[in-house]
Amino acid sequence: MRLSLCTWAEVEAYLARSKGIIVPIGSTEQHGPNGLMGTDAICAEAVANGVGEATGALVAPVISIGMAQHHLAFPGSITLKPSTMIAFIADYVFSLARHGFRRFMFINGHGGNIAPTSTAFSEIYAAASLDPSGTVPRLRCVLRNWFDGEEVARLSREFYGDRLGTHATAAEVAMTQYLHPEAIKRVAMPPVVPTRRRFTDALDLRELHPDGRIGSEPGLATPEHGRALYEAAVRECAAAWTAFMGEA
Repeated sequence: MRLSLCTWAEVEAYLARSKGIIVPIGSTEQHGPNGLMGTDAICAEAVANGVGEATGALVAPVISIGMAQHHLAFPGSITLKPSTMIAFIADYVFSLARHGFRRFMFINGHGGNIAPTSTAFSEIYAAASLDPSGTVPRLRCVLRNWFDGEEVARLSREFYGDRLGTHATAAEVAMTQYLHPEAIKRVAMPPVVPTRRRFTDALDLRELHPDGRIGSEPGLATPEHGRALYEAAVRECAAAWTAFMGEA
């Protein structure tokens, strides 16, 4: 059930039975020679919609721009500053809270989103804690990375071993190949440059990783791998959603 495909009356009816909503969040950034710019948003949205179909949860519109300043030396990458992203997430959540939503699960596809999203949750909680009138709603928010589940991790190791990498990974490229077979890119790639240290700004990342990959061999990706990873991610995130909604 997608909020963007509902009428306001259907959302109102949903709120009569559930106060929970899933928010997919990703990024628009380079993903190496054969990875799509929208990989993180595509994967997060697909998994979120799969969880919605499996559980009956309402799925909000994807947040497709994230904190990706470190990718800006690659054409097409778009970022929010951390402060902008924190404010954006708070506005997004409080808009939905205005209508009665109280529990928010963010299904995330981009590592750079973790810190600002977690900080946004702290800002949301602080708004209630510091409100002397007691009128700010008490909300609960949780962040779930689709790629962090045990089954997804096991499959990634099985498929790619130590060539999975940490950005433009074979796993996320495989998932986009499954979801968008019409957009598969066949590109020859040299051996990956070993990761020497943590990058800082955009120019630093490009100097360390000239083609955008970070320890990964995404040429190993296949749509068949992508399907298995997608189905595992949906199962694990659906279980996490059910547990979250069942908490006291």
